[in-house]
Amino acid sequence: MVDLRQLRQFVAVAEELHFHRAAARLHMSQPPLTAAIRKLEDDIGSALILRGNRTLGLTAAGQVLLGEARLTLQQAEHALQATRDAAVGRTGTVRLGYVGSALYGRLPPLIRRFRGTHPQVRLELIEATSAQQVRMLREQRLEVGVLIPPVHEAGDMHLRDFDADHLAIALPRSHRLLDHGPVTLPDVANEPFVLWPAREGQGFHAQVLRLCAAAGFVPQVVQEAHGMHAVLSLVAVEAGIAIVPASMAGFRSEDIIYEPLQGPSARFVLQLCTREGPIAPALQQFLAAAQRPPCVVERADAAGA
Repeated sequence: MVDLRQLRQFVAVAEELHFHRAAARLHMSQPPLTAAIRKLEDDIGSALILRGNRTLGLTAAGQVLLGEARLTLQQAEHALQATRDAAVGRTGTVRLGYVGSALYGRLPPLIRRFRGTHPQVRLELIEATSAQQVRMLREQRLEVGVLIPPVHEAGDMHLRDFDADHLAIALPRSHRLLDHGPVTLPDVANEPFVLWPAREGQGFHAQVLRLCAAAGFVPQVVQEAHGMHAVLSLVAVEAGIAIVPASMAGFRSEDIIYEPLQGPSARFVLQLCTREGPIAPALQQFLAAAQRPPCVVERADAAGA
């Protein structure tokens, strides 16, 4: 078998066409180099070097081996560098799930920053509900999710706070309640609600029901929609009103009015969710980037809500 060391020795001799210069280039003495080339020729079964009194040349076999050896050494170096890059997280793939409202907070600047600092990491973005993300994490179709807690039976998951938001009432611009000033939660007690299924966002769904109960009513849910963008699209076409993240106030603002809800009970957090166990280097780099700035940051609009 010919190893990489022998190929490097041969390439040095073939390029220098001088054993002494090749030995100096390889930081070795000449006799062992001469012996190594002889052994390489014996192993291959063909002369590679044309030896003369003053100059060296390559046989036809030597010329072929020179081209192939260069390619082999280049590929070996590429393989080593690719391995080093993967080991420290400079390359790899991170499949990131997120709830729709995450696109209106810390997530977009994090994505831009990470793509700028890790251009060789493939970052795949997948919008999904919190429950869908947990299923995809368990099926190893995601590496990390941005979701709204809690996570059902979370023993196999690791959660860390990422962002914070407040809730708001979303109403169609044509809604009659808007004619009488700011709308509060008791004002919408008899209104039809658009909500997403509890099975797809247990924490968010439960918080909405608690807020309504504290205001003295049970919401009349006339339509369910999977995902916050779908919920708001139904509000825009006057299918009902909804309670949504205040950070989404810019979504379809020509059709929807957002009335922020006051108090700590209207606050909620978004968390980063990963599987317990070993974490790939590329994901380690993403999670480290997510901790800069600090993991929970109140947005200006939420703080003023």
